[in-house]
Amino acid sequence: MTEARMQETPEYKAGTFCWVECGTTNVAAVKSFYKELFGWDYEDHPMGPSGVYTIIKLNGKDVGGLYELSSEMLAQNMPSHWLSYVSVANADDATAQAVSAGGTVMKEPFDAGPNGRMSVLQDPTGAVFATWQAKEHPGAGIYRELGAACWNELLTPDTQKAGDFYSLLFGWSREPFGGDYTVFKNGEQGVGGMYQITPEMGPVPPHWLVYFAVSDCDATVKRVTELGGGVLRPAEDIPEIGRFAILTDPAGAAFAIIKPETPKA
Repeated sequence: MTEARMQETPEYKAGTFCWVECGTTNVAAVKSFYKELFGWDYEDHPMGPSGVYTIIKLNGKDVGGLYELSSEMLAQNMPSHWLSYVSVANADDATAQAVSAGGTVMKEPFDAGPNGRMSVLQDPTGAVFATWQAKEHPGAGIYRELGAACWNELLTPDTQKAGDFYSLLFGWSREPFGGDYTVFKNGEQGVGGMYQITPEMGPVPPHWLVYFAVSDCDATVKRVTELGGGVLRPAEDIPEIGRFAILTDPAGAAFAIIKPETPKA
């Protein structure tokens, strides 16, 4: 099974987002919600005292992870959230580089069984992300397809400070898009976006937002509300990119959806 998975999974160049993971206060409710919304299936892996880690599946391939927040995490007032992972050549080196660039270590590098080695970091503006040094598990088997993660976007109070940090850590270049938006590029490939949190947005914490691809943005927003989720930003168009919305699942984790615009011939 591992061999088949390794053959199916795309190679993730260092500095590329490779996995997404939902930490939640209500596993049963969010499993049901996302299954109805995106057609996901689930494969539970008991982890002993660490509880259960669930692999999210779509069409038989891995698309992300899901787990229940521990009592320790809840004691730290950690809300339900999606976490974005970036592929790195060496998790220990990347963690040390993050610290020297002004970041904070939330979880020191550790082995996730035979699958890989990882750490959880916070950038200098407060957004949290993870590093992933692949061993047996390179990352998601589906990316940028319907029902799977397709983009990662940083909301930050200081785009200059955050941009400098990620450029130093991952070698990302920055390209302006539409005035107030920045695209992070890993070589020639756009890997993520960034924009500034404004006072009009209210008390939005710095974070990386995960986008999932859908075939109909408006219909998906309607379905989210029917399934007990919420709408943080109603559906709207991004010219030449697509139609998107920012939503929450029933446990409060924020995520976004986008119907990519079909390129004109």
